[in-house]
Amino acid sequence: MNITVSEEIYLRPVEMDDARPVFELIHRFRDSLRTWLPFVDYTKKWEDTRDFISSVIHRHPDEKEDIYAIVIREEIAGLIGFRSTDRPNRRTEIGYWIAPPFEGKGTVSSCCRAIIDYCFRVRDLNRITIRVSVGNDRSSNIPKRLGFTLEGIEREGEFLNDAYADLEVYSLLKREWIKKE
Repeated sequence: MNITVSEEIYLRPVEMDDARPVFELIHRFRDSLRTWLPFVDYTKKWEDTRDFISSVIHRHPDEKEDIYAIVIREEIAGLIGFRSTDRPNRRTEIGYWIAPPFEGKGTVSSCCRAIIDYCFRVRDLNRITIRVSVGNDRSSNIPKRLGFTLEGIEREGEFLNDAYADLEVYSLLKREWIKKE
């Protein structure tokens, strides 16, 4: 199911045909993306992206995590999706990245807004978390802008560029989102 963000932007579930274009996007902007994204250093060839997408598509339905291509004017600009979904407790974490040419236009905030609404209204989840490396101000502004609460710092929560990085942990509850609307 596609999620409409705006006239020019939509989210659609990743598919196997996305492996090359997504890899090429990562590869083209590798130096910039690797600053905040640990997976970039492990994505060395297009088959790595193919294997990731395959693992997403072929998971058991009870373990499936929705990952979407961010599509702007029919061009893939990045990915957004869920991870660590805990269905019995109705909570998930959102992760996202976008290539540098598409940054700074509010695209990721708009995509997050659309996927948050989908989570709360369609999937009936109760809690969403976003984790952001300390110092990644551009990314941490997104949960702040969307009304998330900073819960604290997860110390050394991610191995990034050969060192452990602390993560800001933000959360949003369904009742807070619905109340705001």
